[in-house]
Amino acid sequence: MKKILFLFLLLAAVSGSLSAQQPPKMPTAEEIAKKNMDDLEKKLKLNPTQKTVISTYVLGQARDEQSLMKMQQSGATREMLMDRYYKIQEDAGRNIKAVLKPEQQKLYDLWVLEKRSGPEKKKKKGKKAEEEEESVEGVEALKLQ
Repeated sequence: MKKILFLFLLLAAVSGSLSAQQPPKMPTAEEIAKKNMDDLEKKLKLNPTQKTVISTYVLGQARDEQSLMKMQQSGATREMLMDRYYKIQEDAGRNIKAVLKPEQQKLYDLWVLEKRSGPEKKKKKGKKAEEEEESVEGVEALKLQ
């Protein structure tokens, strides 16, 4: 009886760890476009016409980027993919800016910079944060050595 219980627990542990190793699901182009449109609406305060036109550009951009991801998985070279990626970004940005008012264009440029730089890092609390503040970097660190 103990052996059966032990085998059952072992099987449950192994099956749980195997299912945890599956890679996360990639979002679809539509999901990416919706998230970007929500962000743009909040930042730029788009009117209904702008929203309709820009959503087509954002969706097209997301679909093009998804196709680049598939090309990367099939073994395309990084240089070729990066060239296409930047072209997609430039074309979409140019088309979106054509629809925006001048003050919205400035906000759009800021949004693009935020998006490219990644999520903001939150300040760490506690002892580690204090230690990190005391660390010296750059030329000053070389002088201390």
